Amino acid sequence: MGSQQWDERYSGDELVWTSTPDQFLVAEVAGLPAGRAVDLACGEGRNSIWLAEQGWQVTGVDFSAVGLARAQRFADLWDVKVTWVEASVEDWTPPSHGFDLVVVLYLQLPQPAREAALAVAAASVAPGGALLVGAHDQDNLTRGYGGPPNADMLYQVSDVTVAAAAADLNVERAEQAVRVVDTDAGPKEAIDTVVRARRPVDGL
Repeated sequence: MGSQQWDERYSGDELVWTSTPDQFLVAEVAGLPAGRAVDLACGEGRNSIWLAEQGWQVTGVDFSAVGLARAQRFADLWDVKVTWVEASVEDWTPPSHGFDLVVVLYLQLPQPAREAALAVAAASVAPGGALLVGAHDQDNLTRGYGGPPNADMLYQVSDVTVAAAAADLNVERAEQAVRVVDTDAGPKEAIDTVVRARRPVDGL
């Protein structure tokens, strides 16, 4: 889907996504000292806003102007400050200082756009900082619930670990993970790719 299609999707009265933060984000950020964070493909801003509530200085990047406008309204309601940037992830240029936390959650792109976006994300990590990627896994197509029905849009763990290694990040977690989804028919299990990697501090 292009930016215009996402603009149309975000233009409705209802939230496209839930207002609660992603469960993997909450678990992985627990215990980290707050610093500079970027939420790539932030959509309606739920994860950006949650990070700001935890004391992070947050930048949210998305190519949907309508999604970012909605995110700003929610940030105002929650009385938090987030810097919003309208750009596609694969074309965005990160600041030279990088970020202490780079978050990429459910950015379901086909190749080669996925490779380009992950390269940008990995390059955005500052020394000592962390990269967190969560996405619908290829196995979700046959064993899991929800997510894109097109295999080209689904991840493998190696997609992320290769990008992390190319950017000299140390992979700390790389696995398929089960995410429980509450549905009208009861709990369902989704299969996700989850990777956490960290850039070494210079000299260590």
